[in-house]
Amino acid sequence: MRLHTIRICITDLPVLRHFSLTALSVVALLLAAPVLGLLAYAVQIDATGVATLQQLASTVLAEYALTSLVLCAGVALGVGSMGVVSACAVTLFEFKGRKTLEWALLLPLAMPAYVLAYAYTDFFQFSGPAQTAIRAATGLQGRMLPEVRSTWGAVVVLSLALYPYVYLLARAALLDRASQLMEAARLLGAPLKRRIVAVALPLARPAVAAGIALALMETLADFGVVSYFGVQSFSAGIYKAWLSLDNPQAAAMLAWLLLLAVAGLLALEQKARARMRFSAAKNTGQRSAQAADKDHSEARPLKLQGKRAALAWLLCSMPVLLGFVLPLGVILWPLLVVGASEPLPWARFAGWAFNSLTLALAASALTVCIALAFAFAQRQINRPLVNMATKLVGLGYAVPGAVVVVGLLLPLGLLQTAAPQLQAGYWVTATVLGLLWAYCVRFCAVALQSVQAGYARVSPSLDESARLLGTSPLRLWARVHWPLLKRPVLAAALLVFVDVMKELPATLVLRPFNTDTLAVMAYQLAKDERLYEASLPSLAIVLVGLGPVWLLSRALRSG
Repeated sequence: MRLHTIRICITDLPVLRHFSLTALSVVALLLAAPVLGLLAYAVQIDATGVATLQQLASTVLAEYALTSLVLCAGVALGVGSMGVVSACAVTLFEFKGRKTLEWALLLPLAMPAYVLAYAYTDFFQFSGPAQTAIRAATGLQGRMLPEVRSTWGAVVVLSLALYPYVYLLARAALLDRASQLMEAARLLGAPLKRRIVAVALPLARPAVAAGIALALMETLADFGVVSYFGVQSFSAGIYKAWLSLDNPQAAAMLAWLLLLAVAGLLALEQKARARMRFSAAKNTGQRSAQAADKDHSEARPLKLQGKRAALAWLLCSMPVLLGFVLPLGVILWPLLVVGASEPLPWARFAGWAFNSLTLALAASALTVCIALAFAFAQRQINRPLVNMATKLVGLGYAVPGAVVVVGLLLPLGLLQTAAPQLQAGYWVTATVLGLLWAYCVRFCAVALQSVQAGYARVSPSLDESARLLGTSPLRLWARVHWPLLKRPVLAAALLVFVDVMKELPATLVLRPFNTDTLAVMAYQLAKDERLYEASLPSLAIVLVGLGPVWLLSRALRSG
């Protein structure tokens, strides 16, 4: 009976593989459609497209490029300095409050950049608390502080929102070997400054480069901050060309240029991660070869006292204060004080929350199913086609929301013109289907990364044993893989859920009529200077964002 079962499974496996390869190829092409659509458009550019590109070059392209370059340079400096200083402080030194700051430094991840922009605008505007207090204290009149809605304001806001990328990666790199090597350098007589500059920082350099590259990709993809502050970046220019100027060709050209910039940053980030893996492997070999490194109790973080401890605490607490505590207080203040006298739009808020929750749950379920299918196929069918399809799915998170919108709508418009009987635009434009498609393009990579990390902990010997017992692939997944993947799948669903709740650019354009989400309404109310009403959906987004921060803090404590 057992041999018969094995024969049936082996006979049916080619059919299953053929069906799986076909289905996965179709899904991968659908998820890569925005990038492929832009590539096809760029290849078929005509004289009109060349004229459009020349017009952009002579009008707004230089401003977009310069502004984006200034934003990237400022954000790189901001996230690099805050991330490296805080990672070094909590990893290499021991001081009062260090354990709390280890996870508190992650809190700005729960604060979307555009919510941070609304809070700082409300706090530092002419009638805000900061300038009002300065005028009352000094007796002076007029504006006391520079305008927040500017390029430098966008740099500050994005730096405060994105520095945890650098902090997380740099801290992980320093935890591996920094304490031991710094202890060895101390025994050799090296002063503290030289130990940090010559030992700790070179260890973290690849991690810092990867974190900065991730932050710059988010900066180039940002729409909420640059649009609200009136900063003329590529992302804001794409929406302006498409929606305000009704020039799809110009939007496609700008999207293509933005995609090239993001591709360069993605290559830099992957190169830095490759160096991180090489260093980790080399260090692992060193550990197994060096038995002399057995006394780890001596390689503890250096204890700080007095002014040095106070300075370390101040340097680590300032990003938390400015990136989470102060903005959260600005959001809560009108709800607690003004809300007692002015009614809040609770009925409309319930509708926005329902729409956001429904879309986020649907997108989470869909992306997790796709990620499970690709990860399982890659494990069972080790073929170049499956690996290529998985890589296509994994690149989606690097594609900015503005590029996704243009890459989806532009081919559909051409298809609608060429074959109106298909009604392609009817199924995607301003529909839940089109919105979920965009979410899958953007966030399948998030779910796939978490599921693949879970599969890395499942031993291949379990699969081999199940095959010898005649277990079918589906039964193998249900009885062996799924019980071991529940936690990674839950983490993937939570991460996608939060990302969808915060997502703004694609939702703003592709959402169905009369289907507003918390992110869209927070943006529109803030844009209309109704910051008091925008505080309610903004607070809801922040509270939802605390979920993955809690998971990350648990991972840090367990590590």
